[in-house]
Amino acid sequence: MAKAKSVYACQSCGYQSAKWLGKCPDCNQWNTFAEERFEKATSPRGELSLGSKEEPAPIHEINTAEEGRVQCGIGEFDRVLGGGLVPGSVILIGGDPGIGKSTLLLQAVAAVSRKNITCLYVSGEESQRQIKMRAERLGIEAPNLLVLSETSLERILDHVKKIKPGLLVIDSVQTLFSSTIPSAPGSIAQVRETSGAIIVLAKKTGLTTFLIGHVTKDGAIAGPRLLEHMVDTVLYFEGERGHSFRILRAVKNRFGSTNEIGVFEMKEAGLAEVTNPSEIFLMERPLQVPGSAVVCSIEGTRPILVELQALVCRSFLAVPRRTTIGVDHNRVALLVAVLEKKMGAKLFDQDIFVNVAGGVNVDEPAVDLGIIVAIASSAREEALDAKTVFFGEVGLAGEIRGISQAEARVKEAGKLGFERCILPSSNHAQLKHIKHPQLVSVRSLNECWKLLF
Repeated sequence: MAKAKSVYACQSCGYQSAKWLGKCPDCNQWNTFAEERFEKATSPRGELSLGSKEEPAPIHEINTAEEGRVQCGIGEFDRVLGGGLVPGSVILIGGDPGIGKSTLLLQAVAAVSRKNITCLYVSGEESQRQIKMRAERLGIEAPNLLVLSETSLERILDHVKKIKPGLLVIDSVQTLFSSTIPSAPGSIAQVRETSGAIIVLAKKTGLTTFLIGHVTKDGAIAGPRLLEHMVDTVLYFEGERGHSFRILRAVKNRFGSTNEIGVFEMKEAGLAEVTNPSEIFLMERPLQVPGSAVVCSIEGTRPILVELQALVCRSFLAVPRRTTIGVDHNRVALLVAVLEKKMGAKLFDQDIFVNVAGGVNVDEPAVDLGIIVAIASSAREEALDAKTVFFGEVGLAGEIRGISQAEARVKEAGKLGFERCILPSSNHAQLKHIKHPQLVSVRSLNECWKLLF
C-alpha cells in the first residue's frame, strides 16, 4: 500500500501547500487552509476513470438529432435553462441555506417524472422520511420519482447504473465522499473527485444531472472554482429573508442565455411561478409620495417594472451617508455628483438612501434617470406623477443617452396602465408608431426638470 501524504489545501480555491499558510497566495483569502491526507492510487480506478473510448469524428458527421430538450413543466425554470433540459447536461445550482433550492428541484423533478421519465433524487443531508414529508407538504405524487439517502459515491454510481434514470439530482455535492480519497467529505479533493466522476457519467450516458452546491459567506459556491468550469450551467437562487420572492439567475449557460431570470414566490405549498413580476413588485407602491419613481429594467428578454425609492434628509455627520440597496453604490454617487453640478442641487450635507422595492437588484444604466428624479423628488419634497415611467442613461455632462430594447419597455408600461413614458430623444425617434402610452422625449436633465418640477 502506498504511503499516505499530507498537504494543506485552500478550501476556497484549491491551492495546495506543503505547510500551513495564514493567507492563500492564490485567492488572498485568510484562514482557509486545511490539512488533507491522500495516497497515490496503486491501481486504475476502473469505472471512475476519466478516459473515453470515443474516436475522433468529422464535425459534420456528428448527429445531434436526439438532443431534444425536455420541458420540466415549470415555465420560469425552463426560461432560465434556455427552453428546457438538455440530455447529458450538468447543472449546478447554489444559494443561501433555506432559500428553497431543494424545494425547487423536488418540484421540478416531480414534474419531469410525470412524463414517464424515471428520476432519481439523491440526498446526503436528509433521510427518505424527511424528503417524503416535504413531498406531502408540496402535494407531490410521482410514482416515477425514486428517492435515495446516500453519501457514498461508489454506491450512488451503482444505483444509477442499475436504475438507469433519465434525471439525477445530487443534494448536495459537498456531502459526497469517495473511498479512494481519505480526506473528509466537503474537502477540495472530495468535491473535485466526486463531481468529476458524476460529470463524466452524465456525459457518457446522456444523463441530465442537477448538483446542489453550498455557498460561502460571500455568496459564491463553496469548493474549487474548477467546479463551475466543469459543469454546463450554473444557476444561483437568490432572495431576501424578509421577502417571499425568489429569483433564479443563470451566470453560465452553454445551452441558452445568461441574462434570463425566473421569479418565484415562496408559499406554504411550495414555490409558485410569478408570470407577471412587474405587477407584483408595484402592488404596494404608495401614490403621490415624494421620492418614489417607477423604472423599467430588462432582465434577459423580459422587461420588469420596479419602484425606486429615495430618501434625502439632513445629515448630522461629518461625512453624510450614501446607502443603497438593489442598485450600484458607485453609480448612485456618480449621479448625485451630476445632480449637484448640472442642476445646482445642494446635497453635500444630506444623507441619501436609495432602495429598490421588492428586494430586486437592477444594475443597468437605463435606470439612471429614475434614480436621479427619485433623489430630486425627495430633496424638493415634490411627488412625481404616479402614472409616469422613467428610463434613460445619464452622462456626466447631464445628457440623457439612448438605451436598448426601448420598445419592449414602453409596451410593458402600457400593459400595466401607465400613461406616460419619459425616455431619451434617440429612442423616441424609433417609437413614433406607438400611441399609448404617451411618449415624452428629453435630451438633457434641464429638459426633464422643466417637465417635472
